[in-house]
Amino acid sequence: MDSSTQRRLLFGFLSSWVSKLGGSVVQLVQVPVFLHFWSVPLYGEWIIINSIPTYLGFSDLGFGSVAGNEMTMLVARDDRDGALRVFQSCWWLITILCSAAILALSLGLYYLPVAQYLKIVSISESDTKWVVFYMGIAVLFGQLEQLIQSAYRCIARYAYGSFIKSALSLSSFFCMILAVIAGAGPRRTALVFAIANIVGTLSLSVMVRRDIPWLRFGWHYARLEEIRRLTAPAIAFMGFPIGNALNLQGTLLAVGYVLGPTEVVIFGTARTVSRVALQLVQMVNGTFWPEMSIAYGAGDIPLTRTLHRRACQLALLIAVVVIAGMMTVGPWFLHRWTGGHVPPSRGLLTILLLVVVFYTMWSTSSTLLAATNRHQKLAAYYITGTTLTVVATYFLARRFGLYGAATSLLLSEMVMNFYVLPASLGIAEDTLPAFLASLLHWPHSLRPAALMARFARSKPGLES
Repeated sequence: MDSSTQRRLLFGFLSSWVSKLGGSVVQLVQVPVFLHFWSVPLYGEWIIINSIPTYLGFSDLGFGSVAGNEMTMLVARDDRDGALRVFQSCWWLITILCSAAILALSLGLYYLPVAQYLKIVSISESDTKWVVFYMGIAVLFGQLEQLIQSAYRCIARYAYGSFIKSALSLSSFFCMILAVIAGAGPRRTALVFAIANIVGTLSLSVMVRRDIPWLRFGWHYARLEEIRRLTAPAIAFMGFPIGNALNLQGTLLAVGYVLGPTEVVIFGTARTVSRVALQLVQMVNGTFWPEMSIAYGAGDIPLTRTLHRRACQLALLIAVVVIAGMMTVGPWFLHRWTGGHVPPSRGLLTILLLVVVFYTMWSTSSTLLAATNRHQKLAAYYITGTTLTVVATYFLARRFGLYGAATSLLLSEMVMNFYVLPASLGIAEDTLPAFLASLLHWPHSLRPAALMARFARSKPGLES
C-alpha cells in the first residue's frame, strides 16, 4: 500500500471509531435514561414497536448501497460522468420507492390493529400507530442519506462523510433523549426523532452539493438503463437489511412473543453489551470497504489482496482482545449499566460473545464481496441463515428460555462461514494457505520484540 492509501485507511479507521463510539454512546445512554423515566414494560413495548419500522430499511431495494460501490469504482477509473449517471438515476428511483413505502405504511396503519397484533398494553392503539409511522419516516429518509453519503466515498473522502453522518445521527438521538427527559411519551418522542432525521438529511444534501460541485441533483443524467444494469446486484443487496432485521429485530419479536417484554429487555441489553466487539469489527469493515472498491475498480488485484488480508487480520485481533475484556467485566457492567434492573448472567453473555467470534470469522472477509458488487450469493446465504435463526429462536426460547434464544443466534453465523471465505479468496486471487499465513505475519515494527525494544529505549537509564 502506498502512503496515500495508508493515510486514508488511518483517517477512515479514526472516523469509523468515532462513528462506532457514537453508536456505543447511544446504547449506553439510551437504556438507563429510558428505564429511569419510563417503566420496564413500557420500554420493552417501545423496543417491540420500533422493530416494525426497521423493515422499511430495505425499501430502496438495495440501490443505495450498490450505487455507492459503483460510483466509487467509476471514479477510480476517472469516469465522473458515469458516476453522475448512477447518482441521479438512483436518487430518483429511491425517492419514488420511499414515497410508495410511506403510502403503503399509512394505509396499513389505518386499517390494521397494530397494538393488538403486537400485544401492546402500555401504549394505546392510536399512539402505537403514530410511533410506527414517525419512526418509519426516519428510516425512509435514512435511505436517501445512504446514497448522499456515498458521494464522499466515491471521491475518497469517506472518513469525512462518515464523521458528518455520525454527527447528524447523534444529534437526532439526543433530540429524542431530551424529549424523554422532558416527560414526552412514546408518540411525541418518535415525532421529535423523525423531525431531527429529516433536518439531518436536508443538511447533508446541502453539504454534498457545496463540497462536490460536479455531483449535481437533478434528472438530466438519469438513465433507465443504469437502473436496469444495477437491478440484480441491488436486489441482492436488499438481502442484507432484511437479514439484519431478521437477526436483530426478528429475534427480539420472537423472544417477546414467547417470553414477554421484560425478557426482551434482558435479552436485548445483554446482546448490546456482547456486540461491543462486533461493533469494533464492523468498524474495520467500514474502513477497508471504500479502499477495496477503489483498488478493484482500478484493476489493482495485488492491492485488493493485501487489503483483504490486513482487514481480516485486524478484525480478528480486535475481536479476541475485546471479547477477553467483556468476559471479565461484562456481567458487572451489565448490572451497573442498567441500574440493577437487568440481572447479570455470565452464561447468557458467554453464549452471545461466542456468536461474535463466529461473526468475526466471516463478516470482514465478506466486505470484499460487497465492496465489488459481487454479493448475490452472499445475500442469499445471509437471508437463509437469519430466517432459520428466527424460527430457531422461537422454539428454543419456548424450550430453554433466554439461553435457548441466545444459542439460536449461532445458526446464521455458521451458515455464513461455510460460504464467504472461499468466495472472497477467489476475487482476491488468493489461496487459503497463503491467506492463513498472512494472518500470523505482522510488520516488523509491530512485532512484540520490536515494541518491547522501543519501550526499553524510551526508558531513562536502560541504555548502556
